[in-house]
Amino acid sequence: MMTTDVRHGSAYDRGSADRYYGRPFDPHYFEGASYQSRRVDITDPDSAEYQAYLAGWQETTDRKEWT
Repeated sequence: MMTTDVRHGSAYDRGSADRYYGRPFDPHYFEGASYQSRRVDITDPDSAEYQAYLAGWQETTDRKEWT
């Protein structure tokens, strides 16, 4: 059974955050904490990281309300 890395900065976390904040679909993750470590762009749609980003993107139904 495969588990998804949901730590802050993970591909799943970034997909979720991008969707929540209304940012465009842009598969990536951070090696450590978001914006405090190296960003890694994900280009292989068959990779586990891409699938994790996609899952975070698709599973996030709540959206930031910009008032």
